[in-house]
Parts: sequence; C-alpha cells; structure tokens
Amino acid sequence: MPFAFAAGGWLSLAAILTVAATCAYTAWLLKRCIENNLLIKTYPAIGELAFGSTGRILMTLLMNVELYFTVIGMLIIEGDNIERIFPSTKIHLAGLNIKGRQAFVVLVTLILLPTTWPRNLRVLSYLSLGSFLVSFFILSTVFWAGAVDGVGFHESGDVFIMNGMPTTLSLLVFSYGGHTIMPTIFSSMENPSKVTIIFSIAFTICTIHYLLMGIIGYLMFGGATKSIITLNLPRNKMSSKIATWTVIVIPVVKYALAIMPVINSLEEHCKITKRISSIMLRTSLVLSTAIIAIAVPFFAYVISLTGSLITCAATIFLPCFCYMKIFKSSMKWGVEMLLIICVIVAGAIVSILGTYVSIKDIIHDIN
Repeated sequence: MPFAFAAGGWLSLAAILTVAATCAYTAWLLKRCIENNLLIKTYPAIGELAFGSTGRILMTLLMNVELYFTVIGMLIIEGDNIERIFPSTKIHLAGLNIKGRQAFVVLVTLILLPTTWPRNLRVLSYLSLGSFLVSFFILSTVFWAGAVDGVGFHESGDVFIMNGMPTTLSLLVFSYGGHTIMPTIFSSMENPSKVTIIFSIAFTICTIHYLLMGIIGYLMFGGATKSIITLNLPRNKMSSKIATWTVIVIPVVKYALAIMPVINSLEEHCKITKRISSIMLRTSLVLSTAIIAIAVPFFAYVISLTGSLITCAATIFLPCFCYMKIFKSSMKWGVEMLLIICVIVAGAIVSILGTYVSIKDIIHDIN
C-alpha cells in the first residue's frame, strides 16, 4: 500500500476512500443478486443467473485468472524478500546456474509444489485464518522501524502525481477485490441476514489498515518507497527482519489455497480423475507461475495489471451488469441507475488507463 501512495501522492488518501466505497457498493449489488436466488453459492453462478452459460464461463475465467496472477505476485514477493536476507546466493539446477531472486523463486516453487498435490487443504485453511492478524503485525513492525529503529517519518511526499494515479487506483482495486468469494461466504453463513454488517466491518478494517500502512510507509520513504515495503527497511534491525520473515511466511501458507480453485476448474474442464494426471496438471500449473514470476519480476506492475485488467472487471463491471440484467424488470431511470452508470464509467477509465500504464511500465523495465 505505501507504493500506491508513492505512485499517486497524498491524494491516494481520497482514492482509497473512493475505491473502498465503490467496491462496497458493488459488493452490495452482488448481495442483492444472491438474495434474488438463494440457490446461488458461487460467483460464476451469478453470471449464469444473469447471462446463462456465457456469464458462468466469463466469471469463472475472470476468477481463475485473478487468482493465477495473485499467486505469481506471491512468488515475486518471496523472491525479492528472501534475496534481501541472503544476497548473492546461487543455486545449481539441472546444469543451470541460477542466482539472485530468480534462484529463490525457483527454490520456493519447489517447496510449495507438494502443498498443491493434496486434495484436502484443511490444515492450510486454518493457518490462513491468521493472515488477517498478521497484516496488522507487519504494520506494527514497520511503524516500529520508523519510530524506534531510526528511520523516522521525515518525508513530505507529493500531493498529487498524475502519471502515477492510474497505478494507484489499479492497486487499490486489486486490494479490495474479494468479490469472487463473497457468494461462497454468503451461502456458508448460518445467518445470512448479517452479511451486510460483516462485509461493512471487513471493508472498514481493511480501509483503516490500508490508510495506516500507506501513510506510515509514505512518511518513512516518500517517493523512494518500493513495491514491497520490507525492501525499504534497514537490513540490520530486528524489526525489519521480523517484518521480512513474516511477509515470507504468508505466501507459503496461502499459495496452495489461492491456486486450488484454478486447479479444480482445470481438472473439471479436462475431466481429470486419475491421481497421476492430477499431479502432472498441478505441477505444470505451479511451474508456469514460477516462469512468469521470473520473467516479469515487478510485483507492483503485475498486481497493478491484474487490478486494472481482471479485478476491475470482476469487482466493478460484472456486479453492475449482472445486477442490471437480473433486476431489469424493476429498474427505472433514477438515482440508482445513474449511480451504477457512474460506477461503470469510472471503472472503465481506471481499467483502460491502468492497463495501459502497467503494460508500458512492464515493457520499459524489461527492456
């Protein structure tokens, strides 16, 4: 989140609140769609209710592509942070000399690979519940580095950076993009009537965390803030080491859980039932994420591209379109229709500009 501030300036504060309100509204639209047919239990099912099999396929594709690029981001985080702890490391694999962050991406991938083979990930799901609290723990260690370990909060930053705002907005959309799992959460609740309260609390807590992390990080490092805040922290301080290792542990727990829906969709589509075929598919998919993580080693740009191209569609466009299609018989021109149109237009602007800037930045850094 500090990098979002570094990209867009202090007006990122307003951007966070705007994106949070927009995504909360589209989440409410999804809730209305689910309430229209309580048999809906998944995100693609909403698409099917609105647009038939085409809607289901599209929403399944978006959900899986978003998760796929999310796990690629996890591998990039692992490589960057472990390299910071063990610089100048080399490994020899199959006659190849691999060094630096690429070596750690390969190493982490090989470690994570067996975690994707089991069909039951119950243990990992329990461990992942703590990631929410861990995010606030990381926030506290970053604050400690600034307040106690000598980094300080001396950077003034810029008020507004026009060229970087598309990146900021794309990162924010990605950060609030949990809409694909909302129907599953809704259907699993004992008392679905409380879903509005629960989602409101979740959005509020996330927004507070994003604001605090962004403000603290930007005050500490200003325009020099890197895509992963731990890369800015001093190497020799205990708070930095704790924060870095904590960031490293999170993807280890969440990688298999995040990629599993993609695996399940592919196995269902390919009608894979044999265990050996399943392991081969899972292995190929995991290795493909490592290849992309090595080829495009820019965490912020990968996440920004995902946010503008994929998450924006899944979080903003499709909830609006599905809602209008499902409730078309009762919708009339008025405040609600105008609000939905404004959300779609704003989302389109973010998506187009964010995708263009992200692709341009990736090409520029690769070259």
